[in-house]
Amino acid sequence: MEKFRFLTSGESHGECLTAIIEGIPSGFEINPDFINTELKRRQSGYGRGARMDIECDTVEIKSGVRFGKTMGSPVTLVIKNKDYQNWQKVMSIKPEDFTEEKSFSTCRPGHADFAGSVKYKTQDLRNILERSSARQTAVEVAVGAVAKQILNRFNIKCSSKILQIGKVTENFENEIDRVKAQGDTIGGKFEVVYENLPVGLGSHVHWDKKLDGKIAQAVMSIPAIKVVEIGENPLGYAGSEYHDEMFVENGKVIHKTNRAGGLEGGMTNGEPLVVKAVMKPIPTLIKPLNSADIKTMTNSEAHFERSDTCAVEACTVVAEARIACVLVDEILLKYGGDYAEDIIIP
Repeated sequence: MEKFRFLTSGESHGECLTAIIEGIPSGFEINPDFINTELKRRQSGYGRGARMDIECDTVEIKSGVRFGKTMGSPVTLVIKNKDYQNWQKVMSIKPEDFTEEKSFSTCRPGHADFAGSVKYKTQDLRNILERSSARQTAVEVAVGAVAKQILNRFNIKCSSKILQIGKVTENFENEIDRVKAQGDTIGGKFEVVYENLPVGLGSHVHWDKKLDGKIAQAVMSIPAIKVVEIGENPLGYAGSEYHDEMFVENGKVIHKTNRAGGLEGGMTNGEPLVVKAVMKPIPTLIKPLNSADIKTMTNSEAHFERSDTCAVEACTVVAEARIACVLVDEILLKYGGDYAEDIIIP
């Protein structure tokens, strides 16, 4: 079975964001309205910034779907950046359009600016900012919305919730307002749950086939994520308290607890998959941090570009999408065929 995978392209203020997905069998129903609903979820959430007032993300399906169903060929998704009209000269591909004021060289602590400038040998940090921006997660959410529709055929459902904003476990909006008034930003912790997964996705036989490792990599690589947990954190538990005991009921093996978060030995065990993650505070601050200008090599204040106060709620949607893609790949690997009706999960 062909691997479910995707590539994305596009910059934060470029003309559009694009994804090409391959490995989807034919016959899966794909509804663009559902994709657009997921895109709207990503743009919502208390603490989002001014760009959400400009963009209203909608997807265009350019290939791979005919009469509402996948064809077995690559699926192309496009999301246009409405703000591009204000950035055409800054993001021009023509060398004659370059001027010094269209670049900046003062790094933003916590971003990819400094390391990216060294790696790609540039003093124009916009070359780093544009692709490292979390704006790219919009098209990833669109890809995840395609994956979710594949999972839905097998009654695999997803939910998520915010667990904590900063040090606060309730009254999240009040905490975001407090931080915003100080010109600061705030992160938090969230949880994503997938239910009705079959037993045995993933494998124990090699490190790179373990499903917990694949999920951790998918979630950790979301911009601003610093911690990923699966199930309950085992710190403070004794073994007799932590591990999920097994029982036989009505001819089935069951667990009455789920501290493992649905994964044991790198494989699903039939319980809900529970993934938690911690997002750091967004590093672009209205009150800038101390930084360095890499062109003049002088101390400076960090460059400021439009930003959110808190994007934890949006990040949960991105995490849902990333995990959905991993799960679809595993399901197709284990049960896959070339068309939807050929894929049967016992």
